[in-house]
Amino acid sequence: MKVTDISWENWQADVIATLLFVQHQGKVLLIRKKRGLGAGKINGPGGKTEPGEAPRDCAIRETQEELQIDPLNVVYRGELFFHAEDEMPKIHGYIYVASDYNGTPTETDEAIPLWFAPQDIPYHEMWEDDQYWLPQVLAGKTMKGWFTFEGEALLDYRIEEAAEKSDV
Repeated sequence: MKVTDISWENWQADVIATLLFVQHQGKVLLIRKKRGLGAGKINGPGGKTEPGEAPRDCAIRETQEELQIDPLNVVYRGELFFHAEDEMPKIHGYIYVASDYNGTPTETDEAIPLWFAPQDIPYHEMWEDDQYWLPQVLAGKTMKGWFTFEGEALLDYRIEEAAEKSDV
């Protein structure tokens, strides 16, 4: 299925979720997910919003829960729309970047913290779509992306630069 086959104006997500990438001293903090969707893969900390929770608040809460740190200077960096026709949920994701943090990144039941220089990010151990938008986000750009999947296989995608927002 192609991205252009979806009526995105009428599309409804099953899940609203977030990702937050902490950048510090030239490196980015990622996690190896230990359970749930994407278990075993490397990604940023994040997860599903709770009822009534703003995406930015969710990103901060999930980072606190997964890594035992408080992200600082959290900035919106985009939105991702994931469509799948199979058992995978349809996800509307919000992306955030933090330029600092308080605490010590600590392994939890959900995640193992991993630091990488941007050029050393192991995209082959991540969701396939990450390689198309994450470098731009880490370079300070705000992105919007639409993706179609079958299982864990990326079928098609479209990415564009988007306007920065401070209220998301």
